[in-house]
Amino acid sequence: MKDRLRQLAGGILLVSLLLLGFSKPFQQYIKIPANITLLEGQEHVIPKDKVVTAMADSFESFSYSEQAQSVSLTAEAPGKDELFLQIAGLPVKKVDVNVLKNFKVFPGGQSIGVRLNTLGVLVVGHHLVTTADHKGSPGEDAGIQVGDIITKINGKKIEKMEQVAPFVEEAGKSGKALDLTVQREKEQFQTKLLPLKDEKEKEFKLGLYIRDSAAGIGTMTFYDPKTKKYGALGHVISDIDTKKPILVENGQIVKSTVTAIEKGKNGNPGEKLARFSGNREVIGDISLNSPFGIFGKLKKDIKNGSLDKQMPIGLSHQVKEGPAKILTVVEGNQVEPYDIEIVSTIPQKFPATKGMVIKVTDKELLKKTGGIVQGMSGSPIIQDGKLVGAVTHVFVNDPTSGYGVHIEWMLHEAGIDIYEQRKLDKVG
Repeated sequence: MKDRLRQLAGGILLVSLLLLGFSKPFQQYIKIPANITLLEGQEHVIPKDKVVTAMADSFESFSYSEQAQSVSLTAEAPGKDELFLQIAGLPVKKVDVNVLKNFKVFPGGQSIGVRLNTLGVLVVGHHLVTTADHKGSPGEDAGIQVGDIITKINGKKIEKMEQVAPFVEEAGKSGKALDLTVQREKEQFQTKLLPLKDEKEKEFKLGLYIRDSAAGIGTMTFYDPKTKKYGALGHVISDIDTKKPILVENGQIVKSTVTAIEKGKNGNPGEKLARFSGNREVIGDISLNSPFGIFGKLKKDIKNGSLDKQMPIGLSHQVKEGPAKILTVVEGNQVEPYDIEIVSTIPQKFPATKGMVIKVTDKELLKKTGGIVQGMSGSPIIQDGKLVGAVTHVFVNDPTSGYGVHIEWMLHEAGIDIYEQRKLDKVG
């Protein structure tokens, strides 16, 4: 009899748990995030059931008001506190509320010229050297691959191509092999290379094609007038021949003028045609080329002539599907806003490059460019008065659509860590 009663009680408990799992309030609580991050002054509404009450033991970073079916949070000051949702005094959900400083930056949109200087000399290919009794590539024989960077020769740092020729000539005449320090992605190794004298050209050669810089155009995303830090492009710059990211020693950005547009079509993304400013005045340096764009410091404040005011940022979980705008240049130097649709967005907890899918809806922009074109990368994405991201890539088979990166990851790469800023403010 006792066993049957136990079985019956267990069955009732199991059915109750199953019914609870499918109940609307329970499903509602499952969807409530365990962590909510807000910027100062922002509000957030948490839905709840009528029988649920909210409680915060002690809180400094936010205030809240409770209604029958929701709790409204208002971010007050940088800090981290906890909110509890409870039934009959028993907690059913704990929510960590993280309030960050309401950081503001100037949006970009300007067309910029980019010049990158590599960490050393970049190997972009091999070629054969023909001697009286041999035909081959000394560089390839030394184990050097396309994409490698020669950073030192005989212990001396190499920064420019013109530094290489004297070492090659001296080694060729003396018959003593060069000691090379080579960077391959994140690893470094040493190798020896003996130049050979080309029978036809009568010059000693490495059997390598090398380059020490790269140039192109892109779009400014944001800059911080206090620190002068900026971010642009929204994606890494790769070498045109090796297809590998360029390891940067330094670089510069200059103003550029859009002279024409090659419209995008299915299978062909199109591109902006632009020229660097006549005086080639350097407006900033480049210290980092990362998956999230290029970063450095400006030498002076710049204006876009369209939206010259500091703007709050939107975190990844605050971006929503729906209408937005981008700022970009399609003619001359004039930055203009254009309508887009954020088709999908991912509330990312960790840095990732493809956070949004966007689609150009602006009829004027579609008429001029066909959609997203090369050189438009870095164009800031604005939604609800906030800077939320930047254009990064176009879909090759649909030039009207492409990817966007969330702005918080670009800020982090620029050395503007809003999360670290919160910790410092809290301590101070």
